[in-house]
Amino acid sequence: MTDTILSVERVTKRYPGVVALSEASLDLRRGEVHALIGENGAGKSTLIKIITGAVRPDEGRLLIDGDEVSLSGPGDARRHGIVGIFQELTTEPWLTVADNVLLGAEPGLGPGRQLLSRRRAHARTREMLARLRAEDIPVTARAGQLSTAQKQIIEIARALAVDAPLIIMDEPTASLPDADARRLLELVEELRTSGHTILYVSHRLDEVRRIADRVTVLRGGRVVRTAEASALDVPQMIQLMLGREAGELFPPRNERIGPPLLRVRGLTRKGAFEDVGFEVRAGEVVGFSGLIGAGRSEVMRALCGAEPADSGTIEIGGREVAIRSPREALRAGIAYLPEDRKEQGLVLQLSGRDNIALASLRRFTPAGVLRPASLQRVSDAMARSLQLRGSLDAEVRTLSGGNQQKVVVGKALLTEPRILIFDEPTRGIDVGAKHEIYRLIHDAAARGAGVILVSSELPEVMNVAHRILVMSNGRIRDELHHEDFDDRRILTAAFAGHMVPAAAGEAGT
Repeated sequence: MTDTILSVERVTKRYPGVVALSEASLDLRRGEVHALIGENGAGKSTLIKIITGAVRPDEGRLLIDGDEVSLSGPGDARRHGIVGIFQELTTEPWLTVADNVLLGAEPGLGPGRQLLSRRRAHARTREMLARLRAEDIPVTARAGQLSTAQKQIIEIARALAVDAPLIIMDEPTASLPDADARRLLELVEELRTSGHTILYVSHRLDEVRRIADRVTVLRGGRVVRTAEASALDVPQMIQLMLGREAGELFPPRNERIGPPLLRVRGLTRKGAFEDVGFEVRAGEVVGFSGLIGAGRSEVMRALCGAEPADSGTIEIGGREVAIRSPREALRAGIAYLPEDRKEQGLVLQLSGRDNIALASLRRFTPAGVLRPASLQRVSDAMARSLQLRGSLDAEVRTLSGGNQQKVVVGKALLTEPRILIFDEPTRGIDVGAKHEIYRLIHDAAARGAGVILVSSELPEVMNVAHRILVMSNGRIRDELHHEDFDDRRILTAAFAGHMVPAAAGEAGT
């Protein structure tokens, strides 16, 4: 038996107006973790879709165990031992854990095995979860009740249930807090030890360095290099991805800080956050750090009127405002960029141009009549300033993650806000797109806007913000100015709301 489980040979895929892949070749060995990296739009998703049977190549061929195959769809790929786990998880929320794990591979009873055996299904699911050291997940629970990390485990268990030798993981840690991300990486290592092959796609290059045996770099639809992971450091990976020296990832901060634009006092919503108070000055970037569930996004959703607070005051430009809806927030000069761009920031079936205009329609519809020429002129100018790649007239779902995020930014900027709230703005996008998002943040601050940056990545918030507020368990626990930034102090404050106070008799011991 050959050591190579799958070979992709000189595969090309074209779409109208673009070559997504050009003569791309890749081989995956048994029992290895093979990382696939590249900028958004480099061709990673297209290559994955070809390997999982979702897309057929125009040229080239696939070989499994040395035999050429033509995959007719994901079900066919699964029968050949290939299972994909994607960023947008495919667990069915209304089905149980057991039903999700064994979907398409249910154990049956009777002569034709046409009757489902619940007992066997639960036993088989428990066996798969035990292999993943996830016995705490109830097999009868609805998948919709699980955390994102638990849903990831369900997807891996589904691959184990069909004994898939090749598992593709697309950005598996992008939406996970650090502790869950570390656990998932441990699972990947255990899967490799048990003989599985993992094709691991990630923008987190530190993870790639830790977890991968080999790395393949895509750029512009072409494979530019495959090498042992130990032979490439992070700067070399970035240079291969971009085709140039990465330069400085974080642009310099704006130095012109003006008077307070936003003042928040005593903001409270029962069960989410309590007595939150802070201010943001013109030209300033204020970072919000903390653990997942600390209440940061909930505070931001209150500021933008999506989930109004129960009490507290909000002042903009020295005037108190009542914000009970996103429309009122926009009128007050607050623009919110949500952490989930696909679910909350975009209408995926509309074009990029229409999405950019959504929050500013009155500007293009005097007397209720749309002015297409004005919309095209303004949106084209915005796209140029954003350095957006791709067609504005195409459905926004066809753009890469980084370019989708730029459309969300453009929609916000077009409202000419005084306060910009960026909630996890670089989640799931590549290093080149990150640099451009940071540039847009600092450009907005330089024009006099006040910016709030919510981020779970400490290097990001420490290198972009002027000040950092640390939240834990619904409260602000610490405030650090730029010259005082310290990762240990930030992490200490992030855990502060979860520490159990010492008993009176233990004080001082």
